[in-house]
Amino acid sequence: MNGRTRFDLSLYLVTDNALCGARGLQATVETALTGGVSMLQYRAKDSELRTALAEAAMLAEIARRHNVPFIVNDRLDIALAVDADGLHVGQSDMPSLIARRLLGPDKILGISVTRELEIATVDAAVVDYVGLGPVFATGTKPDAAAPLGLEKFRSLRHRIDLPVVAIGGIQRDQARQVIEAGADGIAVVSAICAAPDAAAAARDLCREIAAGRDIAARQQIKTGRQIEAGRA
Repeated sequence: MNGRTRFDLSLYLVTDNALCGARGLQATVETALTGGVSMLQYRAKDSELRTALAEAAMLAEIARRHNVPFIVNDRLDIALAVDADGLHVGQSDMPSLIARRLLGPDKILGISVTRELEIATVDAAVVDYVGLGPVFATGTKPDAAAPLGLEKFRSLRHRIDLPVVAIGGIQRDQARQVIEAGADGIAVVSAICAAPDAAAAARDLCREIAAGRDIAARQQIKTGRQIEAGRA
């Protein structure tokens, strides 16, 4: 990550225009960022290009004001046009090596992994983080792969030598468990976009993330002590 924008995967908001409802995309994102969102991704696969460009430019400006990295999903042209901090690609999108070449060396590049075989597509010299999931069933992505579940997520996460953000069906009640399972952060859509109060939802998720990290740290200490005791 030499020279690249620093990022924090803790609470990664992926936008969904429809779920924002009457409140709208801009107000939802502005409010959510005040609640602790640490990274923002614009995803609008069905929007017309000019609409998507205008929305991405608006979100990029909001993210900059809040000092939060702004990522564009899939659309390299839009990411370059609005000078986004990075790009996120799926397995059926532009190959990550080509995306890196066009994006440049200083931008953030993420890649999705949905199953074990796709781990081979992760090149730590090319990408900066992995979006692993769906962990649970999700209604925000109709073509999503089958959910991994927590145990499969845990198993795959430990085979990836990069920061990992968990995605897919994660609500407040699951956030702590996903962090305990090894995620560096959680990516959410409906948990914030569909919430009545986006800032409050973000704050609640941040508390669950912190609690999950505390539990994971204690478990790591306990495991270390057990290993040392076994050696004694």
